[in-house]
Amino acid sequence: MTTGTATLAPNETSSPASASRRWLALGVIAMAQLMVVLDATIVTISLPFAQQDLGISDGNRQWVLTAYTLIFGGLLLLGGRLADYLGRRRIFLIGLIGFAAASALAGLAQNTAELFAGRGLQGAFGALLAPAALSLVSVTFTEAKERARAFGVFAGVSAGGAAIGLIVGGALTEYASWRWCLLVNTPIALLAFAGAMAFVIKDIPAPRTGGYDLPGAITATLGLVSVVYGFSRAADDGWGAASTLSLLGVGVALLIAFVAIERRSANPLLPLRIPGEINRGGSFLVALITPIAMFAMFLNLSFYLQITLGYSALKAGAAFLPFPVGIVISAGIASALLPRIGPRPVMLVGALFGTGGLLYLAQLSLGDSYATHVLPAILLIALGMGGLFVAMQTTALHQVDDEDSGVASALLNAAQQVGGSIGTALLMTLSVQATERYARNHPTIDSVVARASIHGYDIAFYAGAGFFLLTIPIIAFMIRDKPETLLEGPEHVHVGV
Repeated sequence: MTTGTATLAPNETSSPASASRRWLALGVIAMAQLMVVLDATIVTISLPFAQQDLGISDGNRQWVLTAYTLIFGGLLLLGGRLADYLGRRRIFLIGLIGFAAASALAGLAQNTAELFAGRGLQGAFGALLAPAALSLVSVTFTEAKERARAFGVFAGVSAGGAAIGLIVGGALTEYASWRWCLLVNTPIALLAFAGAMAFVIKDIPAPRTGGYDLPGAITATLGLVSVVYGFSRAADDGWGAASTLSLLGVGVALLIAFVAIERRSANPLLPLRIPGEINRGGSFLVALITPIAMFAMFLNLSFYLQITLGYSALKAGAAFLPFPVGIVISAGIASALLPRIGPRPVMLVGALFGTGGLLYLAQLSLGDSYATHVLPAILLIALGMGGLFVAMQTTALHQVDDEDSGVASALLNAAQQVGGSIGTALLMTLSVQATERYARNHPTIDSVVARASIHGYDIAFYAGAGFFLLTIPIIAFMIRDKPETLLEGPEHVHVGV
């Protein structure tokens, strides 16, 4: 790995004014990251209303979600490399303007095609925003304690964003319109753009030799799109369907080809040294596995609250409020502990809390209440996830050179996106199949439909707990670094005025 000497503007890191500017910049970056993360779930509760207004068929309604996640997941690596090549602040600003325009297009859509196009463009510009945002945090905060606190804020936003999306989506659907679940992004993105112009330091990309890795970009993008789409189709067509198997097969083949290309490329899209370092490799695996449990938990719990308990859209969204609150608390604790004890204990405790919370949630039965069976589980999972995300995101950028921080951030986001797609398809399929099997085997019992649904949710929660358990040996054996080396920032930082 090459290193160099940091070149910063005078007093860039030491003056009180510069420190204040860094934290204001973090607020802007976190705002943009929250917008990107919650956009994957904010339309979940409002989907039936959009479907009715625009006449979307049952077979096509999934595209309101899939059009975003598919393009977002597929373009992340390319977006991260563009941030490295062209400048993180520049790509961040482009992403904000594009996201604002795409959100307006989707929110004002008069037909199905316009809505799907707007959602796809949101995903494309989100793929620029997300890696640029995380790499900006990495190059802006280089002092150990500040860096831990900054990653704590960013990780809290990333981990709680999906739940916040459900809360905000429920409120906007209840009191305004489903359209505002999309339109709300436009003023937020424009506000973040103004803040970025004022507070985010302009970075100067390191000199680059050679051309763009077009074969790598094509195979990575098409491979990720094929894998994400394959998992989304599995929920409808089944895991053994030809469409599912062919999409997953093509996706895996393209990703294998991508790795082969990167091994030979003089200027690779993804230098294999990034996931090859054991701490970073462990973090990327945890980033892939954890959302499998989390996304399915949100979806199944949303169905339980609205269908079984009869909650309104607003009440169902508000029921998730303890999750981001718990995330904020645990992320703050973790960011204080990380420089002292290192990432492994923090991540292990987080994984154990997440496992315990999902196992408790899997004990749901007919007649249980939110206060006694849902709230304790949500709090336990949230207290685990805050620490897990803080340590995971910090370790994923462990000693990455600044010229690679964009693509390293993109790889982390891509792992989470693919994991979320796997979780949505796999655990939702398990839940539906368990529900049908229970109803078929117990046709004469009272309230069979409600009991069967809850049984399906419980099976999904048990499976999610199993995935959380899988992260524990990965953390134990692959996360090895000591506190004093983990929180070192990029060693070759170029900052402009």
